[in-house]
Amino acid sequence: MRIFTAAMATETNTFSPIVIDKRAFEASLYAPPGTHPDTPTLCTAPITVGRRVCAARGWTLIEGTAAWADPAGLVARTTHEGLRDEILEQLRAALPVDGVMLGLHGAMVAQGCDDPEGDLLARIRTLVGPEVAIFAGLDPHSHLTAKRVAAADVLIAFKEFPHTDFVDRAEDLWRLLADRLEGRIAPVMSVFDCRMIDVFPTSRAPMRGFVDRMIAMERGPVLSLSVIHGFMAGDVPEMGTKVIAVTDGDPALGARIAADLGAELFANRGRHLMPALTPDQAVARARAAPTGPVVIADMWDNPGGGTAGDATVILHELIAQGVTGAVIGTIWDPIAVQLCFAAGEGAEIPLRFGAKSAPDTGAPVDARVRVLALNPTAEMRFGDSRVPFGPAARIGFAGVEVILNTVRAQGFDPSLFTAMGVDPMAARILVIKSTNHFHAAFAPIAKDILYCSAGKPYPNDPATTPYRHVRRDIWPICPDPFCDQP
Repeated sequence: MRIFTAAMATETNTFSPIVIDKRAFEASLYAPPGTHPDTPTLCTAPITVGRRVCAARGWTLIEGTAAWADPAGLVARTTHEGLRDEILEQLRAALPVDGVMLGLHGAMVAQGCDDPEGDLLARIRTLVGPEVAIFAGLDPHSHLTAKRVAAADVLIAFKEFPHTDFVDRAEDLWRLLADRLEGRIAPVMSVFDCRMIDVFPTSRAPMRGFVDRMIAMERGPVLSLSVIHGFMAGDVPEMGTKVIAVTDGDPALGARIAADLGAELFANRGRHLMPALTPDQAVARARAAPTGPVVIADMWDNPGGGTAGDATVILHELIAQGVTGAVIGTIWDPIAVQLCFAAGEGAEIPLRFGAKSAPDTGAPVDARVRVLALNPTAEMRFGDSRVPFGPAARIGFAGVEVILNTVRAQGFDPSLFTAMGVDPMAARILVIKSTNHFHAAFAPIAKDILYCSAGKPYPNDPATTPYRHVRRDIWPICPDPFCDQP
């Protein structure tokens, strides 16, 4: 068997002013054929798992380019088309192939193209013909378009949020691809549109039990079940929550299961997201805790959702309440980092940092700071992945420490702090910029976890977000999208 594999992935916040160009991919991951590292990124696990699977079976794996950029705004047209055409040319050179395995995110939006993944899949289908198996992995915070479903044989999304299972889902993809190529199954996809916009953390009820039951249902003719959560910061026509059921040649069964699961999600709409505190409430509660560390999640200034990650709202509140022993990880400010590197470790300098990217991110901080640590290649762990966030600087002032970073990344793991010389267990308060991906790694060490809604750098209320392209017959824009009235 000859299998072609490649990855083209990023998550586009269409409200973000930060345009993604080729340099953004190069800063995160741009790996031409054969140069992908042994460890996967979030969306490239199909490549690293594929190496192992194909080696064990004696199959030929032809690797194309793998590209991942940390989430931001629209992808530049030349960057999108350049990466797309690069992969298509590599596939054309590899023909004939028996299968195509792709690592995608699913929420990419480019200048002039609302559906880059659908465009890529459709072009691949045209190249390889109707008989070649096309499988792809997706992030659940994506947009499941009709074009993608028509072009692919199997689409599987991560089940967990935080996405701790991205390698597991890649293994599912390869297992089903092997069964398909060796004639044991004839997979078909069925999709149910839940007509809703919501957030579905699987670290808490009701989504925790829902995912556990979904996994238990994957047996016999039910090959795979996925929930596409949707990505509320993507203003595209087909945004929203959907359920995918992959069955062994039984689309009617798949349709029934997808509809039942989708109806359950819709019945719980608005109950999935974790409760959030205001900045003054979160800081006061963390400050009152008898022991630390208490984790405050700045949930809407999340670079993993396409924001800059430079909001200072919680930092200003810490200062206002006179908190000491807090460490902020991170505030994105490449200029401030450059100034800290020029001054050197141990230097004391006047510094203005933060709140440069957009409204509703607070005000820049002006302080005389000490440069406590510098790391030109700072990175943190995320499961089997390594996530760069450096060059980075750690500064201290007024009893508070702040990690300033150059490469935007949300807080996934306590190694964010240890990479900069901080013992997270010794801190009273740890502030991280993440909606929920941090939870799996921080829950074992945190005395308490507080979710804080601080400002609106991210469009977090779909009922009032000024969408231009999102359909109107979707909850909460429409109170009852399943009513029969127009």
